Amino acid sequence: MDLKEVMATNMRRIRHGKKLTQEEVAHRTGLSVRHVGAIERAEMSATVTVLGQIAEALGVEPAELVTR
Repeated sequence: MDLKEVMATNMRRIRHGKKLTQEEVAHRTGLSVRHVGAIERAEMSATVTVLGQIAEALGVEPAELVTR
């Protein structure tokens, strides 16, 4: 599993655990729903900036999104 897939898996798990939709994450980050979905499906890599935005939106440290 590459880092993109690790982030996708962790992001989905955390988002579901907090009962958030992709739309809510998109709104909190300023990203499009399509962009959030592509990251969560491991179709697109997140930049460091986007990693930080997503972590903040989910209320976690960025490392939690990329730790295996």
